[in-house]
Amino acid sequence: MLLGLLFGLAGTSTSAVTVALPELTADLGISVATGVWIISGYTVALAVATPTHGRIADMVGIRLPLCLGIAAMSLGALAAALAPNFAVLMIARIVQGAGAAAVPVLATALISARWSGDQQGAALGRIAGTSATLSALGPLLGGALEAFGGWRWALALPVIGLLAIPPLWRAAPGGGTGERIDKLGATLVAVAASGLVLLIQSPSAGQVAAVLGAVLLVVGVPAVVLRVRKRPDGFLPRAVITNAVVLRSAFAAAAVPASWFALLLGVPLAAASWGWTPLATGVLLLPAAVVGFLSPPVARWLLHRLGAHRALTLACPTAIVALLVSAAGGAFDSPVLLAIGVALVTVAFGVGHPAMISSVGAAVGGEQRGVALGIATLVFLTGASVGAALVGGLADVIGVPGALIALIALPVAGVTTLLLRRREPATT
Repeated sequence: MLLGLLFGLAGTSTSAVTVALPELTADLGISVATGVWIISGYTVALAVATPTHGRIADMVGIRLPLCLGIAAMSLGALAAALAPNFAVLMIARIVQGAGAAAVPVLATALISARWSGDQQGAALGRIAGTSATLSALGPLLGGALEAFGGWRWALALPVIGLLAIPPLWRAAPGGGTGERIDKLGATLVAVAASGLVLLIQSPSAGQVAAVLGAVLLVVGVPAVVLRVRKRPDGFLPRAVITNAVVLRSAFAAAAVPASWFALLLGVPLAAASWGWTPLATGVLLLPAAVVGFLSPPVARWLLHRLGAHRALTLACPTAIVALLVSAAGGAFDSPVLLAIGVALVTVAFGVGHPAMISSVGAAVGGEQRGVALGIATLVFLTGASVGAALVGGLADVIGVPGALIALIALPVAGVTTLLLRRREPATT
């Protein structure tokens, strides 16, 4: 439950902020398109730092990187809330995202290390359900805090994560392999991932972002490939990134947070265009929090009955339906359809995340579980960055409904990848 609450705080760092985005941008004197960078910057840092935490945990144990990450997430949120200008706010958000990256990968690594089988599925489902509930409550909490004291209070919400450090320090194991991290490999992965998000958001961010993103992507991807060939046991171990189950599960699952973060950003933008207050938007998304609260037993049942692969295959079509319903809600100014869309994507997340973790955890040995979960979560959270960047980049160009329709390509590709497994030889 505690790990799920921390995971939820990492999610509210986006969901609680999106409803306050119009007020934030107006107060700082920036455009909404510029303000969206505090969402994308956070999610990019969250994604690219994830495998780093996993690798550090393999070396020194889970305790130290988990507690330091929570501290960075909390203090980064405090710095963001006190930021005097947009530049300081961006730096604080990047620090916050880099710290929050410790939570998803190390929480799941801790669960995978302690339990297996049905118990592991139950624990992962509880984490996903608790985090989905709190993340879905994020807009309501952010709207209430904004109404109480302004947008800075909404940004400060993750500070309460500091309270979790003492019990986790006692519960999480220390000790690891002691090997050094491949710093160059980690840097190259960060370059490639950042380039992808910059390129996606360039329609609203401008030509400079497009050129920089393209350069980072063109340079970063080949460099990562060469690094893996030179250091097969480095930051991205070849044995892990060539594992078909890891790659397939992570790629397909990435469509779920892409859809989720897209709606957490797109729905408040649509509601703001109707003149809704942040608090009213938060109330609109309250049913999604109820769905998140009820999702753990559903996820556990699906994992037990269908297995991780089929449960994940079910999550992607659910995300497709959620995007279609939400796009219709934005096009026809229907709050009810928007609320249904977010509730559906919450179901997809509550099932898809534990299914991915269960699939990846079973596909690799214990000595590589931390880095495998880190890489899978990197791909998973890169999907979140892509979803936020795509809506932020295209909303001003083709509107929120159009951006959500364009995003459907991701869960379609994800479910196609999973279905292709049937054509592979049984030995795979």
